[in-house]
Amino acid sequence: MARGLEWTINMGDGTSKVLVSECTSGSRILRGLQGFVMGFVSKIGGFFQRAWRLGVNEPKKVIHCVKVGLALSLVSLFYYMRPLYEGVGGNAMWAVMTVVVVFEYTVGASLCKCVNRATGTFLAGALGVGVHWVASHSGERFEPIILQGSVFLLATAATFSRFIPSIKARFDYGAMIFILTFSLVSVSGYRVEKLFELAHHRLSTIAIGTSICLITTMLFCPVWAGTELHNLIKNNMEKLSDSLDGCVTDYFTTNKTETSDKRLQGYKCALNSKATEESLANFARWEPAHGGFNFGHPWKEYVKVGASLRSCAYCIEALNGSINSEAKAPDALKNHLSHFCMRLSSKSSAVMKELAAVIATMKKSTKIDFMVEEMRSAVQELEGALKSLSKQPIQAKIGEAAVTLQPIVVTLVEVVPLVTVSSLLIEIAARTEKLAGDVSELAEKAEFEAETAEEAKKAQNSKGQENEDDEMMTLQKV
Repeated sequence: MARGLEWTINMGDGTSKVLVSECTSGSRILRGLQGFVMGFVSKIGGFFQRAWRLGVNEPKKVIHCVKVGLALSLVSLFYYMRPLYEGVGGNAMWAVMTVVVVFEYTVGASLCKCVNRATGTFLAGALGVGVHWVASHSGERFEPIILQGSVFLLATAATFSRFIPSIKARFDYGAMIFILTFSLVSVSGYRVEKLFELAHHRLSTIAIGTSICLITTMLFCPVWAGTELHNLIKNNMEKLSDSLDGCVTDYFTTNKTETSDKRLQGYKCALNSKATEESLANFARWEPAHGGFNFGHPWKEYVKVGASLRSCAYCIEALNGSINSEAKAPDALKNHLSHFCMRLSSKSSAVMKELAAVIATMKKSTKIDFMVEEMRSAVQELEGALKSLSKQPIQAKIGEAAVTLQPIVVTLVEVVPLVTVSSLLIEIAARTEKLAGDVSELAEKAEFEAETAEEAKKAQNSKGQENEDDEMMTLQKV
């Protein structure tokens, strides 16, 4: 109310004049400045909160940052300590640049870049020195022609090699370093003696940088690309299983429960992980044996399993879209097929979870074949229910009286949504069976351990109890 008050003064001629406070504009500026400062502080605080949550949720990334700082600190000693500086000369900065460029999050990625950088530099340096020697002995007339011709031909060939898929996947960085180093050596104006000195210092500093980089990334809390790929496939499989079970349960149950959207949307992780899987598989091939992964581990099989997972995820995405569409099936039809659909989704979900357990434990499962057979049986039951849909009597309510309709009289629009959901579940089961075959092939090539007799007996005993529990849960949900 104070802001709405106005001071007026009566003039001698009978008129009045409104007095404007001199501090009004100043107070507005002060309030605006105060709001700007508070907003800026709030944004800074929000940024640090998000950074803190990221560090708490993914401590490996924090450790990676520490390792980069440690590697740079070690390599900087060659620049600050005179005996080391005199050993490598003024090219010590190349070692620092090498660490910055080749240090990656995973061991495989760092190894890939280190080998590519060393190999590309060595080949380009050797060819550059050879071409420079030939050009210097060809006379002043042909020297520039030979130098420029060699740069043109080798740069063109190296650039073309980067388009070849097999080379691009593993040696793209090395080809780029080859072009850079060869151009630098070829067009430099040094004499042959200084050219050898330049190549020596360049290779020495690169060797120093790559060695410190590899020692740091492999000895201090290493992050293996193979382990990351292994866990990524396992986690995606579990999320896919949860999404399938959650979508179907939420559609057919009468007593709705609050299901986490993150759980229902977990299939999207598999859809968006193709590039990550291929990149990790490529880097994993550079890594030495570690943990349960021997040298020559079949990393390509993980890519195949990931492709099968995405195939299932596409169907689950279509299923989720069909369930959430505006076209709804009558409750009478849903009640008729709910048991069969939920049983099939439960069996498919159980197969995915068992496959995830196979990958997690790296042990072959003795009950996966039985679970696949149960899934096939559930498919046959659902197909039979669909065929008998028009002949099945259904309890319906007309007014206040309950009557039995024989047969079901429904329109095509009412049938299509439920038939679509059922068909997608059958397709998901078929793709899950293919996924089981891919995981079995991975287990054979990777030489997963077989379950012991005691573990197989325990699994067989728990199998019957799990089936009973699934049946009871399905009936309770319906």
